[in-house]
Amino acid sequence: MISIVLYGMMLSLPKLAHAERIRDLVSVQGVRSNALMGYGLIVGLDGTGDQTMQAPFTGQSVNNMLSQLGIAVPPGTNMQLKNIAAVMVTAELPPFARSGDKIDIVVSSLGNAKSLRGGTLLMTPLKAADNQIYAMAQGNVLISGAGAQAGGSRVQVNQLNGGRISAGATVEREVPNDFASQNVVRLQLNESDFSLAQLISDEINRRYNGGAAIPEDARTVRLFAPADGPSRVRFLANIQDIPVRVNVQDAKVIVNSRSGSVVMNRHVQLDSCAVAHGSLTVEVTQNNVVSQPDTPFGGGETVVTPQTDISVRDQGGSLQNVRSSTDLNNVVRALNNLGATPNELMSILQAMKNAGCLRAKLEIN
Repeated sequence: MISIVLYGMMLSLPKLAHAERIRDLVSVQGVRSNALMGYGLIVGLDGTGDQTMQAPFTGQSVNNMLSQLGIAVPPGTNMQLKNIAAVMVTAELPPFARSGDKIDIVVSSLGNAKSLRGGTLLMTPLKAADNQIYAMAQGNVLISGAGAQAGGSRVQVNQLNGGRISAGATVEREVPNDFASQNVVRLQLNESDFSLAQLISDEINRRYNGGAAIPEDARTVRLFAPADGPSRVRFLANIQDIPVRVNVQDAKVIVNSRSGSVVMNRHVQLDSCAVAHGSLTVEVTQNNVVSQPDTPFGGGETVVTPQTDISVRDQGGSLQNVRSSTDLNNVVRALNNLGATPNELMSILQAMKNAGCLRAKLEIN
């Protein structure tokens, strides 16, 4: 079923500017996390691991691991392992992470393992885009799902082939960062907006009596921060907590054709228009008819003949009047009164936009 989400839960509030902190609207340019990834093995599974005949890379990984531990597996040995699974390990290396810090990791099955529940991840190096090792992961995997099967029946709750390990990786290498030596610090807006960039700059200059911030474009605000590190940290900490009276944003309707959801913010307006929607259904049914000879030894053959029935139904709707609406409550009520299905409502919104009676940006994902 289609769902119309009321953005911000502000249906009855007037369309006035509301205060937000600068930290909720921007991020400091250059201060970001880095993605890490690694390939590892999980052991200790209760017979739910990879089938090595169908996932040969698991057996190859086990051979390589055993050879590094000084154990030689005879060539041609076909190890039927059921308690081992090959996995991919991912993590986010936060900014300013130091050697010895702990970070969370996510473990996902790579082969055909049935479940990773109860498994232990062996030491796995995590690399970044530069192919350098930045962390080492190891630990017991926590799986939130559960499942059981017997006699061909199976019951499963949530995902069994993916889990997390809290503080499962230790940072071994630090990412170089020249934040302390930068003369200019830039704030990067979460969304491009000229008016918001100017507003943030004005609020910062009002706090510091001018000259502390300059908007460079719709996405960036330049800050003239103190030269020494401690003063710069205090300067940014004070700036991030400055409240900004955010003006009315663009009216927007987002349609997700895959999930059948429609999301609109509280600034969407409708002009008066007339809408009629219908549906055309084509149904094709095929049945197999068996034709046999009348006598067993008459020389005839049994023939299977397909019999196809085609029916077409046109369910039209009457022309309905949609009144002009400026309040989100009225907009939702007017669209719900059309009684349209998800696909029909998406088409109606697109047609309203083309006709000029939907005062909003329409994004289709």
